[in-house]
Amino acid sequence: MHDFEQYEDDFESPRHAKRPRKPRKSDTEQAARFEPVDVFDPQSSRAGRLTEAERARLAAVRESALVDPPLPPGADRWSTWGDGEQGPKPRPDWLVTELAAADSELGVLKTGKEADVHLIERAVPDTDRGCLLAAKRYRSNEHRMFHRDAGYLEGRRMRRSREMRAMANRTAFGRNLIAEQWAVAEFAALSRLWAAGAPVPYPVQRSGTELLMEFLCDEEGTAAPRLAELRPGGDELADLWHQLTGTLALLAGLGLTHGDLSAYNLLVHQGQVMIIDLPQIVDVIANPRGLEFLARDVANVSDWFRARGLPDRFTDTAALMAELVAAAGLD
Repeated sequence: MHDFEQYEDDFESPRHAKRPRKPRKSDTEQAARFEPVDVFDPQSSRAGRLTEAERARLAAVRESALVDPPLPPGADRWSTWGDGEQGPKPRPDWLVTELAAADSELGVLKTGKEADVHLIERAVPDTDRGCLLAAKRYRSNEHRMFHRDAGYLEGRRMRRSREMRAMANRTAFGRNLIAEQWAVAEFAALSRLWAAGAPVPYPVQRSGTELLMEFLCDEEGTAAPRLAELRPGGDELADLWHQLTGTLALLAGLGLTHGDLSAYNLLVHQGQVMIIDLPQIVDVIANPRGLEFLARDVANVSDWFRARGLPDRFTDTAALMAELVAAAGLD
């Protein structure tokens, strides 16, 4: 007994005492060790733990960051400048690119079979920064199909065979693809032509099936008239013809033709002939019917000018066609 009692004395003495075993933590406490450290809570005995109040505060901050501030009076949306493709550089000084700007719908400029054009004012609240834009919005699902699009789409390819089938079968998905492809094609054409110095409105941006571009108007905000609305004569008529044929030669030099040219998609802005409505622009080299579209463009505008009294020596369609074919490198 003495030995056993001595053993007990030795075990309980400070010199031989073992550290007491820590109690086992529950699974919940063990899992808590691996929670991400967000912030130090001064009211807690442990660092890196969030109180319920702090969690609620951070959740409210995250949610509020996703909510746009109230729109200015009369505005319909915040600027979509950062939402899609942007126009080529150098950008015009008049263009408002601030993300703090807001867009206001001012009315419909034009309705068409494939798209409607709306007038938009983009302005930075509480400043004098603002500009007018034409918003062309292509219809998709609700529209049956784009007229005559099969010929224009020749030479264009989508990356996926599924998309090609959908477009060919005119499914709802396919019509959406066609609508967006028209917007993409027009934005690309405007960007290329504007960079080449062609008389086209500046392409501001494209987001989905909406294309924003420069609104051509006078100082009072009156839209530039279509050529078809004018009755020019004499020297003015000849000047407009020379401007137009020079533009056709520029396009041909790029291997392009409008594809649906007429006096209705030509504007006269401050005495300058401007080309609009370019979604169906045709590559005269890649498209098997390219020369056919070029010849039709030439015939359409020649007939209009001839009917307005321009002498035949100006409107020799055969001579103009030969000149454009040569410019395209197809002679």
